[in-house]
Amino acid sequence: MKKLYVGNLPFDFDSQKLQDLFAKYGTVESAIIIKDRDTGRSKGFGFVEIDNEGAKKSIDELNNKEINGRPLRVNEAKPMEERRPFRR
Repeated sequence: MKKLYVGNLPFDFDSQKLQDLFAKYGTVESAIIIKDRDTGRSKGFGFVEIDNEGAKKSIDELNNKEINGRPLRVNEAKPMEERRPFRR
């Protein structure tokens, strides 16, 4: 299983549309759109967990593919960096 970063998504995309897009290439375990915590609106990117073969196929096919006038960015997700505690 690989985790992919999917950027420059159309703002009307939801997690189901994202899952449907990647399901053509392999077995999708999860698909999530990242949303702004205050407004609940999409931030225009998300993550997909997909089988290894499907990950390679989807990167090859979907990276730079235009959807609703926006070229997608699809690549392997990098590990999340540890953040410093928030201070006021």
